[in-house]
Amino acid sequence: MYDNYICCMSGQTWYQEWFDTEYYHTLYFHRDEKEARLFIEKLVDYLKPEPHSRMLDTGCGRGRHSKILASMGFYVTGIDLSPSSIQIAKQSETENLEFFIHDIRQPFRCNYYHYVFNFFTSFGYFKTQREHDDAMSTLAKALLPEGILVIDYLNVHYAENHMIFHETKKIENITYEITRWHDASHFYKKIKVTDSKKNFCKEYTEKVAKFSLGDFNDMLSYQGMQIREVFGNYALEPYHTQHSPRLILIASRRFKDDYS
Repeated sequence: MYDNYICCMSGQTWYQEWFDTEYYHTLYFHRDEKEARLFIEKLVDYLKPEPHSRMLDTGCGRGRHSKILASMGFYVTGIDLSPSSIQIAKQSETENLEFFIHDIRQPFRCNYYHYVFNFFTSFGYFKTQREHDDAMSTLAKALLPEGILVIDYLNVHYAENHMIFHETKKIENITYEITRWHDASHFYKKIKVTDSKKNFCKEYTEKVAKFSLGDFNDMLSYQGMQIREVFGNYALEPYHTQHSPRLILIASRRFKDDYS
């Protein structure tokens, strides 16, 4: 019964329509930049990138993380499927910060970046495993041979055990009525948006794959990548299957020594 919400009448996928609205950004990013900056600073301290390293932020949205990385002196490219998000992000472009509309299922600048990032569960939305493999291929192939990939995903086990099935959020004049559920393979979130100022009311439904650590290991291995480290939250504390809210993966290319 919920499948009717997943594709909109225009023929777009749910994520193409929902991520391109102002309501998506208000719901998820209506807060200060402190958490995002602290996470990026912690990550950079761990990775220790060389000055002027080239970085690719995939699924960058309006450039929240890209702008922080660029402010540290790195050369940053942000890509996203949402035209309206990239239009806004482009207003912040500088000599070391650029943005493009791009679908990560298609290759982008192969063998070019020192670091590739995929933050805030910007993965797991596609209909088929082939599409997810294509997206993972883009992430892996954009890296130089010595490059590092960082994927920030929800922790499936934590999300199942801590699911809030119903809640209502009010942000300024906008009310979000949220219903969550899950099945064997996906998480779903139906969001009814009511904007009293604009007399607007519409429902959107998110659908995100239940990719576990093992699933990511398989997808990365298929691309010749090896997971080097796993963290469980934005403070980069150790990953625990049941207690960690996030699944943050650090991966690099697999070399001969990895097979010994």
